[in-house]
Parts: sequence; structure tokens; C-alpha cells
Amino acid sequence: MVKRKKPEALLQGWVELSSLPFIYIKINNAINDRHSSIKDISDIISGDPSLTTRLLRLVNSAFYGFPSKIDTVSRAILAVGTNQLRDLALATSVLSLFKGIPAGLVSMESLWRHSVACGLAAKILSTASRREANVERFFTAGIIHDIGRLVIYKMMPDAAHEMILRCRVNNESLYLVEKEVIGFDHADLGRALAQLWNLPASLEEMIACHHSPSEARLYPVEACVVHIADYIAHEMQLGESGEQYIPPLDKKVWKLVGIPETALSFITDPLRAEFEDVVQSLWEL
Repeated sequence: MVKRKKPEALLQGWVELSSLPFIYIKINNAINDRHSSIKDISDIISGDPSLTTRLLRLVNSAFYGFPSKIDTVSRAILAVGTNQLRDLALATSVLSLFKGIPAGLVSMESLWRHSVACGLAAKILSTASRREANVERFFTAGIIHDIGRLVIYKMMPDAAHEMILRCRVNNESLYLVEKEVIGFDHADLGRALAQLWNLPASLEEMIACHHSPSEARLYPVEACVVHIADYIAHEMQLGESGEQYIPPLDKKVWKLVGIPETALSFITDPLRAEFEDVVQSLWEL
């Protein structure tokens, strides 16, 4: 019998998790400071060599497809934008979490690949369905939409092992078994983590409602985008999230997002074209 805890209590036991977005906070504070310059923001990012390398590799990947190489952070800010680079900093900073969990029933590299696929699909969907100025926030939401699963694997490894085995034996959906066994699912954990990190409300709701977009109250369209993106990543078998079956798609989301279901190939084709380049630009570091 698993002793049930609240999501917030589970998060308190992983110190690295609570301190992870420190660089994101510094960048965000600089962006919100009207006295800060591009050089100030560039200096903050450049002070973290690992983050600098990841961002420059991503900016020079198929994610953007810029015709010429961008070799400095300041040029990346000018090309991409300050808010956009801040969101990319958060997305790439979580990579250390995927590499910090011992291999078990789920490959962390495979879970990372699923997360990247979801992020890319969300980015592509956001451009297809609306005039979105900051597609990077959708990419970031896709990257961290399953971050609650990492917390379960890290803090409750025995329970995670039992739940995955149960799903394989009984042909059940893992996110539903999570709720039954521990009292909440990985999306609930993701919401609690977004609140702990003080992330924007839109990111919080995209994470919290990626399996249940109809429950989104403030940002229903954004939640629908990540819901569809997660479905596409599963359907295309780009990595694994721990689920052995494709989570069901809420058919009402297409109308809310504003694109027909028949337009799926307009999402899957560019996703397939960008996927490996973006994965490799980040995972090898």
C-alpha cells in the first residue's frame, strides 16, 4: 500500500528540483527591469557555459533554420527575442533532470525524445492555429509537460515500478493508475511544480491540463495545443512517456484550436523533419 502524499509534499524532498530555474528567474528579472540592456541579459546567459552551448546549438538547429550561423548570445537575443530566449533557457535547463534518474523501466533518453516531440508539435501547432509571436512558450510547455513523471520516478521509484508493471499486465493507462494509487497524477505534480517555480499561469495550465484540456479555465486553447501535441508525439512513436497506449484525444479540441483534424500532415511532416536535429542539439551535451 502506497502512503499518499500531496503533490507539494513530494516536491519538497528533491532539492535540485526547487532550485532548477534559477537562471530563468535571473533572466526574467532582467527582462522586467527597464534599466536592463541586451548586454545585461547576454551576460547572465553567458555566465552559464552549459546553458550558452545548449541555446546556441538549439538556435542553430532546424528549430529555426536560420540561413547563417549565430555564434554569440547577443546575436541570438536579437534574432530570437528576449522573452523567447528566456523560455528556451527554461526548456533546456530541465535536461539535467532527465539525465539524473537511473535507468529503469523507462529510458530517460526516450522520455526526453517524447518531450522534445511534444514541444516541437506544440510549436508547429501554435503557428498553424494562430498568429503566435512566442512559439517558444509552447515548445517549453511540451518539453516540461511530463515533468511530474520525473518526480514520481525519482521520489517514488518502487511505486512507479509497480504502476508501470500493472499497466503492462492489465492494459491500463498510466496516468489513470497514478491517480488511483498515489492520489494524483503527473499532471497534478506538474502544476504544483509550476507554482513552486512561479511560472506563468499559461505554462501552468498547459502542463496541468495536457490530459484534460476541457478543465482549462484561463488558457483553454493553449491547453488544447499541448493535448494535441502529446497525442501526436505518442502516435508517431517519437520516444516514450511511460504510457504503453496512446492517450485518448478529446475530439472537441480541433474546433477550439481552429484547425481541422485533416490538417494533421501539416504538423507531422515538419515535426519529422526537425525532430532528430533538435534532439541531438540538446541531448549530447
